[in-house]
Amino acid sequence: MDSARKGVVRDALGIAIASGAYAISFGAISTTAGLSVLQTCALSVLMFTGASQFALVGIVGAGGSVWAGAATAALLGSRNALYGLRLSSILDRSGLKRLLAAHFVIDETTAMAIARESPAESRFAFWATGVALFAFWNLGTLIGALATHLVPDPKVLGLDAAPPAAFLALLAPRLRAREPMAIALAAAVVALVCLPFVPAGIPLLIVAVLVAIYGVVRTRP
Repeated sequence: MDSARKGVVRDALGIAIASGAYAISFGAISTTAGLSVLQTCALSVLMFTGASQFALVGIVGAGGSVWAGAATAALLGSRNALYGLRLSSILDRSGLKRLLAAHFVIDETTAMAIARESPAESRFAFWATGVALFAFWNLGTLIGALATHLVPDPKVLGLDAAPPAAFLALLAPRLRAREPMAIALAAAVVALVCLPFVPAGIPLLIVAVLVAIYGVVRTRP
């Protein structure tokens, strides 16, 4: 294996290990929200996109309906379709291999793939990151889900604060300009106004639709 591929493997493992540790909190939060260990693990295997998984179990855990949680998860995961458009020409796969590649199209694999100079390096980075991340994410989920059975009340560990804290950490660097800050504040106000009148999870959907409409209107000539 040449030095370039060794570097890719090293980076992929670093991402996978960090994500696996994050998946432990997902496994614990999911079972605390009322999902079984099997349901929790199935989410990580079949959905395999962290933000959507946290959104679904967060809404269900807060008393919202499964449909509201699923709709929010689908909305958050829709960005992966855009990643797929960018990666389709690079990966150049068809049939079952294309279906498997689509399952691995997430933030981390896309970032690793498009950062490479040649298509061959991009494909190697995509698959190395996808396989490593899938393995560690599901292992972390299983560990977190099983760990809740060893603690009488998992909420005392404060794991329910992990998803909002993580989202805030991701959001903070994007709020340096006036427009993103104004959008974030307006979204927060709309969500708070809607909160008493609609089921849990619906305010997020309302805000997402409004922001999407704003984005479309703003980009028109």
